[in-house]
Amino acid sequence: MAQQKKQSRQQVYTLVVQIGRKDGDGLPAKATGAGLVVFASGVDEAEAVRETVAILKQADTAPLDVTGYGTLDERLAEGHEIPDEERALMQRALDENAVIVAQMEPFYGTHPETDAD
Repeated sequence: MAQQKKQSRQQVYTLVVQIGRKDGDGLPAKATGAGLVVFASGVDEAEAVRETVAILKQADTAPLDVTGYGTLDERLAEGHEIPDEERALMQRALDENAVIVAQMEPFYGTHPETDAD
């Protein structure tokens, strides 16, 4: 008899993570931090957040804040348009039980003396 694969309870969650500076973090020299869009698998959003924070700490970054935007179905129900590229990354995160950084945007502080005209 062929053995059926057990249905996974894993889902993929969209998270936005703010990171601060840390030696060896790989951010541009003048950046004050960064925002990351992450697709992370987990049985619930809390597990996805824990796994994401753990992976980012292993990667020598300093996670400061995580905001969850839900699963693919939850985002679609809210009217989000999700391009095929994002859907493919979400599927990869699910298939590999992984945390995938889909986008990184460095933050730069402002200095009034350099911003004044």
